[in-house]
Amino acid sequence: MRAKANSAMRQDRYQELKGMLEERRIEIIEELQHKMRDVRNEHAAASLQNVRDEAETSEAEIQDDIEFALLQMKAETLQKVGTALDHLDEGRYGYCYECGEEIPERRLRALPFAVRCKSCEEVREMARQRERMLAGRRTVPSLFADVVG
Repeated sequence: MRAKANSAMRQDRYQELKGMLEERRIEIIEELQHKMRDVRNEHAAASLQNVRDEAETSEAEIQDDIEFALLQMKAETLQKVGTALDHLDEGRYGYCYECGEEIPERRLRALPFAVRCKSCEEVREMARQRERMLAGRRTVPSLFADVVG
């Protein structure tokens, strides 16, 4: 009886997580399509004007770089959501890679492609921060290098 209830609960969780991921995937695809239409329209309008001075051209290039970076970030997020959907079908989604505990639904709603629970992610971030600090210390030249060496 208990196994049947757990199975039903897992199936409910599966359906809810799948719906959440699919919703996020569709949202990102729509955002990407909207952005790409905007970029095309802006370029069409700009080519019709084609009377930009150097400052306007530079500003437009910076804006294009920002738009491209945003598109790239959205595409990467879309890929992560796709991977999360694959993990869901394999039964690996929603569980922490480190401790194996179930990742709370609240965290998955905020970050659908989370692979660690909050505690394990915090530990990982602290370790990465320590590594960066140690690496930074190794690369900082000594003020007295010319005196000693």
